[in-house]
Amino acid sequence: MPSDREQIHMPHDTGYKYLLSSKKAFIQLIRSFIKTGWAEQVDETNLVRIDKSFILQDFQNKEADLIYRARLKEKDVIFYVLMELQSTVDFLIPYRLLLYMTEIWRDIFKNISQKEAERKGFRLPVIVPIVLYNGQETWNVPLNFKETLDSFELFVEHVLDFRYNLISVSSYDQEELLELSSLMGAVFLLDQAKDLEEVIERLKKLLVTIKKMEAEEYRLFTAWAENILTRGGVSSEKKDEITVILGKTRPEEVEEMISNVERVLKKSWQEAEKQGIEQGIEKGMQKGIEKGMQKVAKQMLSEGENIEKITKYTGLSKEVIEKLR
Repeated sequence: MPSDREQIHMPHDTGYKYLLSSKKAFIQLIRSFIKTGWAEQVDETNLVRIDKSFILQDFQNKEADLIYRARLKEKDVIFYVLMELQSTVDFLIPYRLLLYMTEIWRDIFKNISQKEAERKGFRLPVIVPIVLYNGQETWNVPLNFKETLDSFELFVEHVLDFRYNLISVSSYDQEELLELSSLMGAVFLLDQAKDLEEVIERLKKLLVTIKKMEAEEYRLFTAWAENILTRGGVSSEKKDEITVILGKTRPEEVEEMISNVERVLKKSWQEAEKQGIEQGIEKGMQKGIEKGMQKVAKQMLSEGENIEKITKYTGLSKEVIEKLR
């Protein structure tokens, strides 16, 4: 296997956003990693993804990653879940979340009558901000908005504040994720892997979890696995083979799937290693020839030959010959 292992973390825009657009996966996420009373009350029948862009002009047209509107089972309470996906530490997140929240509330006001908005009992819905972070550095951004304000301690009762939920992928250990025995636990486990060899080892640990996945979960999981397994250090031909393997297997065939993928990856690594050796030999030969020509050039310089003639006979550039003087 190549010594310079590739980082295989999946870009959020094609990874987590795709996964969490599935209501089933989203509910799994909040129930497993938020663990609050309201999360337990949300199910697929009272959850609606908001298919609308809330764009912030101040942030180069950046838009919110995912927004869901939910209703609690036991109470007629509508609230929004705003999810931001991060692979790097961003100290502007609290401020950006605030802007998204005000944009959502502004949109609500635009879509109700003035009479309703001015009604004494009218209340805006709660918005629950969540940041899903899968970077390697420690997330050291304040979780409370007020902590981003200068001298907020002096104005206790008058300071605007909210607290976002942080889900940091790297903060969970393997045992904890395996114990969840779920799609999102499996996704986090693979996302923590440092290289493709470790991905394979973790896939083997997920055999029981994968086998019991429902059709939709398995489809989402194999799409995630495919993106990870075909990133960096794998030839186009081998990527196609992996795609075919993942696309044709079912949950009950997971052992065969992992074995076949591992076989393809090992072959890809062997080919890459062989190519590297061949390139190294060729590079070494070229370097040897260049050193020989430099020796000839030095001899010609000592004999008083002009640079044009030396260039013609050795193929060396004028700059290299000048340095040999």
